[in-house]
Amino acid sequence: MTMNDIATSYVKLVLAVGQHDPDYVDAFYGPSAWKQEAEAKKRPMDEIRGEAERLLAALAQQPAASGPDAELLRLRHEYLTRQLQALAARVDLLNGKKMTFDEESKALYDAVAPTYGEAHFQGILDELGALLPGDASNTPLVDRLERFRLGFEIPRDRLGPVFDAAIAECRRRTREHITLPAGESFTVEYVTDKPWSAYNWYKGGSHSLIQVNTDLPIFIDRAIDLACHEGYPGHHVYNVLLEQHLVKERGWPEASVYALFSPQSLIAEGTANFGIEVTFPGEKRVAFEREVLFPLAGLDPAAAERYYRVQALTQKLSYAGNEAARRYLDGQIDRAQAVDWLMRYALSSRERSEQRVRFFERYRSYVINYNLGQDLVKKYVETKGGTADQPEKRWRIFTELISSPRLPSGLR
Repeated sequence: MTMNDIATSYVKLVLAVGQHDPDYVDAFYGPSAWKQEAEAKKRPMDEIRGEAERLLAALAQQPAASGPDAELLRLRHEYLTRQLQALAARVDLLNGKKMTFDEESKALYDAVAPTYGEAHFQGILDELGALLPGDASNTPLVDRLERFRLGFEIPRDRLGPVFDAAIAECRRRTREHITLPAGESFTVEYVTDKPWSAYNWYKGGSHSLIQVNTDLPIFIDRAIDLACHEGYPGHHVYNVLLEQHLVKERGWPEASVYALFSPQSLIAEGTANFGIEVTFPGEKRVAFEREVLFPLAGLDPAAAERYYRVQALTQKLSYAGNEAARRYLDGQIDRAQAVDWLMRYALSSRERSEQRVRFFERYRSYVINYNLGQDLVKKYVETKGGTADQPEKRWRIFTELISSPRLPSGLR
């Protein structure tokens, strides 16, 4: 079998798993006949599992890469191997195999998140307590933070103009450094009743559908976060570049499908999060929001500095979500305790905490891809010289990463 034969069979296996797991195929823009084939004949799980093993054996027999593209070809071989191993692990989980949170994340995402205890988060909470207004003796810190943040909510009737301005600026800054195909675009929809805050559905042909969940208040920082993460230079750009460089230019079928529960997701989420910092380094984000987004949202620009001091500390609590998911999914705490943990250590309101637990129940150890992914991507880019004081080099390394089939283990 050639590498393209193996890759084609891999794509068809991903589509076959998608017939058993509706969340598995995040995007597919290959031949429609392959999708129709998968839908017409639902392959048994054991057959899928056996085929994955046969493809892994065929990969092991492939000759070592050589020539001017040897590095990229090596990455391709490693990528297909690890993606197939993750597919087999997902099939095992769907068949009832039990794994701990860390075993699952390693099997699916090629990474294990660090473990933090209560003391780690308590130190951050103490700093926030000294910064937030309100009576510390009578009001829980989570309520003080929520009241503070409600002063920075984007009114529903201003969501469109604020997001449009954020998207336009993220796109402008990204296109200064990344060449994108003519006609690339995405559509934004506002939706409700979802376990996530936003989602990018890549449709192929350099086009995405981005959905923003409006179940809960949307605060001003989410405009840039979502515009970058879901759009430029995040998920939309990531998928556009893979389609352009790997599918169209090289003819690699495997890049035409995105299996959600796979190592690719850590790269996708990690680069989407770190892309915010790449696009708005240092004080540039606060400056833009103060000058453009705060007025559009009807908020006081003079309050921007304080808001982002609080946000910077709150961001340090992100791993509390991993801890809640790990303990809940490993059976150490129940659902109510997971909500309480998030309220206490992630300072998430009850409504947001309940939404977050629904995310754990549906997507499980996927949660590590956001914060651990961001940390691994940041370290990788900076280790190669893409530091904040070298913005052009940072953009170049970042662009190379989102244009190649690199694995999480390859970031270390």
